[in-house]
Amino acid sequence: MGNVFFFAWEPALIEWLQTSLEGFGITLMYLVSIFGEELMLVAILGFFYWCWNKRMGISVGLGLLTASVWNPMVKNIALRLRPYMVHDNIRCLKKVDAKADIMDVASQGYSFPSGHSANSSATYLGAARQLKKKVFWVIAVVLTLLVGISRFTLGVHYPTDVLAGWALGLLAVTVTGLLEKHVQKRWLLYGILFLTVLPGLFYCRTHDYFSSLGMLAGLALGDLFERKYVHFENTRRIVPMLLRLAGGFALYVGLNTLLKMPFSKDFLSSATAGAFAVRCLRYLIVTFLLIGPYPMLFGKLKFLNPDKKEN
Repeated sequence: MGNVFFFAWEPALIEWLQTSLEGFGITLMYLVSIFGEELMLVAILGFFYWCWNKRMGISVGLGLLTASVWNPMVKNIALRLRPYMVHDNIRCLKKVDAKADIMDVASQGYSFPSGHSANSSATYLGAARQLKKKVFWVIAVVLTLLVGISRFTLGVHYPTDVLAGWALGLLAVTVTGLLEKHVQKRWLLYGILFLTVLPGLFYCRTHDYFSSLGMLAGLALGDLFERKYVHFENTRRIVPMLLRLAGGFALYVGLNTLLKMPFSKDFLSSATAGAFAVRCLRYLIVTFLLIGPYPMLFGKLKFLNPDKKEN
Protein backbone atom coordinates (compact mmCIF):
# COMPACT_ATOMS: atom_id res chain seq x y z
CA MET A 1 0.00 0.00 0.00
CA GLY A 2 1.15 3.52 -0.73
CA ASN A 3 0.44 6.82 -2.41
CA VAL A 4 0.85 7.79 -6.05
CA PHE A 5 1.66 11.38 -7.00
CA PHE A 6 3.92 12.78 -9.70
CA PHE A 7 4.25 15.46 -12.35
CA ALA A 8 3.50 14.27 -15.88
CA TRP A 9 7.02 15.06 -17.06
CA GLU A 10 8.65 12.79 -14.49
CA PRO A 11 7.71 9.32 -15.80
CA ALA A 12 8.15 10.65 -19.34
CA LEU A 13 11.72 11.72 -18.54
CA ILE A 14 12.53 8.39 -16.86
CA GLU A 15 11.18 6.39 -19.81
CA TRP A 16 13.16 8.54 -22.26
CA LEU A 17 16.39 8.10 -20.28
CA GLN A 18 15.96 4.34 -19.95
CA THR A 19 15.30 4.05 -23.69
CA SER A 20 18.13 6.40 -24.71
CA LEU A 21 20.82 5.09 -22.36
CA GLU A 22 20.69 1.42 -23.20
CA GLY A 23 23.87 -0.58 -22.64
CA PHE A 24 26.87 1.45 -21.53
CA GLY A 25 24.82 4.42 -20.33
CA ILE A 26 22.72 2.30 -17.98
CA THR A 27 25.83 0.46 -16.76
CA LEU A 28 27.45 3.82 -16.00
CA MET A 29 24.39 4.97 -14.04
CA TYR A 30 24.43 1.66 -12.16
CA LEU A 31 28.07 2.22 -11.17
CA VAL A 32 27.54 5.88 -10.27
CA SER A 33 24.67 4.91 -7.97
CA ILE A 34 27.12 2.89 -5.85
CA PHE A 35 28.58 6.19 -4.55
CA GLY A 36 25.38 6.69 -2.57
CA GLU A 37 25.22 3.19 -1.10
CA GLU A 38 25.99 1.81 2.33
CA LEU A 39 29.28 -0.01 1.73
CA MET A 40 30.81 2.85 -0.26
CA LEU A 41 29.84 5.41 2.36
CA VAL A 42 31.16 3.17 5.15
CA ALA A 43 34.51 2.96 3.32
CA ILE A 44 34.65 6.75 2.83
CA LEU A 45 33.75 7.51 6.43
CA GLY A 46 36.19 4.84 7.61
CA PHE A 47 38.96 6.55 5.69
CA PHE A 48 38.14 9.93 7.23
CA TYR A 49 37.72 8.57 10.75
CA TRP A 50 40.40 5.88 11.07
CA CYS A 51 43.03 7.51 8.86
CA TRP A 52 42.69 11.15 7.90
CA ASN A 53 41.02 13.12 10.70
CA LYS A 54 38.80 11.40 13.25
CA ARG A 55 36.94 14.58 14.24
CA MET A 56 36.16 15.25 10.59
CA GLY A 57 35.01 11.65 10.22
CA ILE A 58 32.60 12.03 13.12
CA SER A 59 31.26 15.34 11.79
CA VAL A 60 30.66 13.98 8.29
CA GLY A 61 29.22 10.75 9.69
CA LEU A 62 26.89 12.69 11.95
CA GLY A 63 25.48 14.63 9.00
CA LEU A 64 25.14 11.47 6.92
CA LEU A 65 23.42 9.40 9.60
CA THR A 66 21.10 12.23 10.60
CA ALA A 67 20.02 12.53 6.97
CA SER A 68 19.68 8.75 6.66
CA VAL A 69 17.29 8.63 9.67
CA TRP A 70 15.27 11.70 8.70
CA ASN A 71 14.85 10.34 5.19
CA PRO A 72 12.72 7.27 6.03
CA MET A 73 10.82 9.35 8.59
CA VAL A 74 9.64 11.53 5.69
CA LYS A 75 9.18 8.49 3.45
CA ASN A 76 6.86 6.82 5.93
CA ILE A 77 4.68 9.93 5.97
CA ALA A 78 4.61 10.55 2.21
CA LEU A 79 4.31 6.79 1.42
CA ARG A 80 5.10 7.49 -2.23
CA LEU A 81 5.48 4.34 -4.29
CA ARG A 82 8.52 3.97 -6.50
CA PRO A 83 8.08 4.75 -10.23
CA TYR A 84 8.45 1.14 -11.39
CA MET A 85 5.69 0.15 -8.95
CA VAL A 86 3.30 2.55 -10.66
CA HIS A 87 4.26 2.81 -14.34
CA ASP A 88 4.38 -0.29 -16.54
CA ASN A 89 6.88 1.27 -18.95
CA ILE A 90 9.45 2.05 -16.25
CA ARG A 91 11.89 -0.71 -15.36
CA CYS A 92 13.56 -1.30 -12.01
CA LEU A 93 17.21 -1.50 -13.05
CA LYS A 94 18.71 -1.64 -9.55
CA LYS A 95 16.87 -2.95 -6.51
CA VAL A 96 17.44 -1.27 -3.15
CA ASP A 97 17.42 -4.68 -1.46
CA ALA A 98 18.88 -7.16 -3.93
CA LYS A 99 17.49 -10.16 -2.03
CA ALA A 100 13.88 -8.97 -1.73
CA ASP A 101 11.03 -8.83 -4.23
CA ILE A 102 10.91 -5.51 -6.09
CA MET A 103 7.32 -4.93 -4.91
CA ASP A 104 8.15 -5.54 -1.24
CA VAL A 105 7.82 -2.01 0.14
CA ALA A 106 9.15 -2.90 3.61
CA SER A 107 12.46 -3.97 2.05
CA GLN A 108 12.66 -1.70 -1.00
CA GLY A 109 11.36 1.35 0.85
CA TYR A 110 9.22 4.22 -0.33
CA SER A 111 10.28 6.70 -2.98
CA PHE A 112 10.11 10.23 -1.52
CA PRO A 113 12.73 11.53 -0.76
CA SER A 114 15.66 9.71 -2.35
CA GLY A 115 17.93 8.19 0.29
CA HIS A 116 20.91 7.91 -2.07
CA SER A 117 20.58 11.60 -2.94
CA ALA A 118 20.28 12.64 0.70
CA ASN A 119 23.23 10.46 1.71
CA SER A 120 25.47 11.66 -1.11
CA SER A 121 24.76 15.34 -0.53
CA ALA A 122 25.27 14.97 3.23
CA THR A 123 28.52 13.00 2.81
CA TYR A 124 30.24 14.67 -0.12
CA LEU A 125 29.13 18.24 0.52
CA GLY A 126 29.73 17.75 4.23
CA ALA A 127 33.27 16.55 3.53
CA ALA A 128 33.91 19.45 1.13
CA ARG A 129 32.78 21.88 3.84
CA GLN A 130 35.37 20.38 6.17
CA LEU A 131 38.21 20.21 3.63
CA LYS A 132 37.62 23.83 2.46
CA LYS A 133 39.24 23.56 -0.97
CA LYS A 134 37.65 24.36 -4.33
CA VAL A 135 38.67 21.07 -5.93
CA PHE A 136 36.83 19.09 -3.24
CA TRP A 137 33.73 21.23 -3.70
CA VAL A 138 33.78 20.50 -7.44
CA ILE A 139 34.17 16.75 -6.85
CA ALA A 140 31.44 16.79 -4.20
CA VAL A 141 28.93 18.64 -6.37
CA VAL A 142 29.59 16.45 -9.42
CA LEU A 143 29.27 13.22 -7.43
CA THR A 144 26.09 14.41 -5.71
CA LEU A 145 24.50 15.40 -9.02
CA LEU A 146 25.48 12.13 -10.75
CA VAL A 147 24.18 9.94 -7.90
CA GLY A 148 20.85 11.77 -7.97
CA ILE A 149 20.49 11.50 -11.75
CA SER A 150 21.34 7.81 -11.62
CA ARG A 151 18.51 7.13 -9.20
CA PHE A 152 15.69 8.21 -11.49
CA THR A 153 17.46 6.85 -14.57
CA LEU A 154 17.43 3.43 -12.90
CA GLY A 155 13.68 3.72 -12.32
CA VAL A 156 13.72 3.67 -8.52
CA HIS A 157 12.95 7.36 -7.93
CA TYR A 158 11.13 10.29 -9.46
CA PRO A 159 13.22 13.42 -10.15
CA THR A 160 11.35 15.24 -7.38
CA ASP A 161 12.48 12.52 -4.96
CA VAL A 162 16.05 13.38 -5.85
CA LEU A 163 15.55 17.14 -5.40
CA ALA A 164 14.01 16.54 -1.98
CA GLY A 165 16.84 14.16 -1.06
CA TRP A 166 19.49 16.74 -1.92
CA ALA A 167 17.67 19.33 0.19
CA LEU A 168 17.34 16.93 3.12
CA GLY A 169 21.05 16.09 3.03
CA LEU A 170 21.97 19.77 3.04
CA LEU A 171 19.60 20.40 5.92
CA ALA A 172 21.19 17.61 7.95
CA VAL A 173 24.70 18.97 7.33
CA THR A 174 23.57 22.47 8.31
CA VAL A 175 21.80 21.36 11.49
CA THR A 176 24.57 19.07 12.71
CA GLY A 177 27.18 21.71 11.87
CA LEU A 178 25.34 24.32 13.95
CA LEU A 179 24.96 21.89 16.83
CA GLU A 180 28.67 21.04 16.80
CA LYS A 181 29.50 24.74 16.75
CA HIS A 182 27.19 25.84 19.56
CA VAL A 183 26.74 22.75 21.81
CA GLN A 184 29.95 21.97 23.66
CA LYS A 185 28.84 18.85 25.53
CA ARG A 186 28.74 15.86 23.19
CA TRP A 187 26.14 13.95 25.20
CA LEU A 188 23.82 16.98 24.97
CA LEU A 189 24.42 17.32 21.22
CA TYR A 190 23.49 13.68 20.68
CA GLY A 191 20.49 14.04 22.98
CA ILE A 192 19.16 16.93 20.91
CA LEU A 193 19.60 14.96 17.69
CA PHE A 194 17.83 11.92 19.12
CA LEU A 195 14.83 14.07 20.00
CA THR A 196 14.46 14.67 16.25
CA VAL A 197 14.72 11.01 15.21
CA LEU A 198 12.95 8.98 17.91
CA PRO A 199 9.39 9.95 16.83
CA GLY A 200 9.90 7.61 13.88
CA LEU A 201 9.61 4.67 16.27
CA PHE A 202 5.88 5.31 16.45
CA TYR A 203 5.10 5.10 12.74
CA CYS A 204 8.06 3.96 10.57
CA ARG A 205 7.58 0.47 9.15
CA THR A 206 10.49 0.12 6.76
CA HIS A 207 13.91 -1.41 7.39
CA ASP A 208 15.93 1.68 6.41
CA TYR A 209 14.75 3.71 9.41
CA PHE A 210 15.82 1.08 11.95
CA SER A 211 19.17 0.45 10.26
CA SER A 212 20.00 4.16 10.28
CA LEU A 213 18.71 4.70 13.80
CA GLY A 214 20.97 1.91 15.05
CA MET A 215 23.98 3.36 13.23
CA LEU A 216 23.34 6.84 14.61
CA ALA A 217 23.10 5.45 18.15
CA GLY A 218 26.27 3.43 17.58
CA LEU A 219 28.13 6.48 16.31
CA ALA A 220 27.06 8.53 19.34
CA LEU A 221 28.08 5.85 21.85
CA GLY A 222 31.28 5.01 19.97
CA ASP A 223 32.33 8.66 19.79
CA LEU A 224 31.73 9.19 23.51
CA PHE A 225 33.65 5.97 24.26
CA GLU A 226 36.59 6.95 22.05
CA ARG A 227 36.86 10.42 23.54
CA LYS A 228 36.95 9.04 27.09
CA TYR A 229 38.92 5.80 26.80
CA VAL A 230 40.74 5.46 23.45
CA HIS A 231 42.23 8.71 22.08
CA PHE A 232 43.71 7.01 19.02
CA GLU A 233 45.96 8.83 16.57
CA ASN A 234 45.33 9.27 12.86
CA THR A 235 47.98 8.41 10.28
CA ARG A 236 48.72 9.59 6.75
CA ARG A 237 50.99 6.64 5.89
CA ILE A 238 49.68 4.48 3.07
CA VAL A 239 50.21 0.96 4.44
CA PRO A 240 48.73 1.61 7.91
CA MET A 241 45.79 3.42 6.30
CA LEU A 242 45.09 0.46 4.03
CA LEU A 243 45.39 -1.98 6.92
CA ARG A 244 43.05 0.06 9.12
CA LEU A 245 40.51 0.28 6.30
CA ALA A 246 40.78 -3.43 5.46
CA GLY A 247 40.40 -4.44 9.09
CA GLY A 248 37.46 -2.13 9.66
CA PHE A 249 35.69 -3.22 6.48
CA ALA A 250 36.22 -6.89 7.34
CA LEU A 251 34.81 -6.29 10.81
CA TYR A 252 31.81 -4.46 9.39
CA VAL A 253 30.91 -7.27 7.02
CA GLY A 254 31.85 -10.04 9.45
CA LEU A 255 29.96 -8.66 12.43
CA ASN A 256 26.87 -7.97 10.36
CA THR A 257 26.95 -11.56 9.11
CA LEU A 258 27.61 -13.00 12.57
CA LEU A 259 24.80 -11.07 14.23
CA LYS A 260 22.31 -12.29 11.62
CA MET A 261 23.10 -15.98 12.20
CA PRO A 262 20.78 -16.61 15.19
CA PHE A 263 17.76 -15.52 13.13
CA SER A 264 16.00 -16.91 10.08
CA LYS A 265 15.97 -15.02 6.79
CA ASP A 266 12.19 -14.83 6.88
CA PHE A 267 12.26 -13.21 10.32
CA LEU A 268 14.96 -10.69 9.38
CA SER A 269 13.11 -9.65 6.22
CA SER A 270 9.74 -9.35 7.95
CA ALA A 271 8.13 -6.03 8.85
CA THR A 272 7.62 -6.97 12.50
CA ALA A 273 8.56 -5.13 15.67
CA GLY A 274 10.97 -7.91 16.62
CA ALA A 275 12.77 -7.81 13.27
CA PHE A 276 13.02 -4.02 13.44
CA ALA A 277 14.46 -4.20 16.97
CA VAL A 278 17.04 -6.81 15.96
CA ARG A 279 18.05 -4.75 12.92
CA CYS A 280 18.43 -1.58 14.99
CA LEU A 281 20.45 -3.35 17.69
CA ARG A 282 22.65 -5.10 15.12
CA TYR A 283 23.63 -1.86 13.43
CA LEU A 284 24.14 -0.16 16.80
CA ILE A 285 26.56 -2.86 17.98
CA VAL A 286 28.53 -2.93 14.72
CA THR A 287 28.88 0.85 14.48
CA PHE A 288 29.80 1.24 18.15
CA LEU A 289 32.52 -1.41 17.92
CA LEU A 290 34.02 0.14 14.79
CA ILE A 291 34.11 3.66 16.19
CA GLY A 292 34.96 2.92 19.83
CA PRO A 293 36.79 -0.34 20.62
CA TYR A 294 38.25 -1.14 17.18
CA PRO A 295 40.64 1.90 17.14
CA MET A 296 42.11 0.65 20.44
CA LEU A 297 44.06 -1.79 18.24
CA PHE A 298 45.85 1.11 16.57
CA GLY A 299 47.71 1.91 19.78
CA LYS A 300 48.55 -1.72 20.53
CA LEU A 301 49.75 -2.87 17.10
CA LYS A 302 52.81 -1.05 15.79
CA PHE A 303 52.05 -1.71 12.13
CA LEU A 304 48.69 0.09 12.52
CA ASN A 305 50.23 3.12 14.22
CA PRO A 306 53.82 3.68 13.03
CA ASP A 307 53.66 7.36 14.03
CA LYS A 308 53.33 6.54 17.73
CA LYS A 309 56.32 7.70 19.73
CA GLU A 310 57.97 5.19 22.03
CA ASN A 311 58.35 6.16 25.70
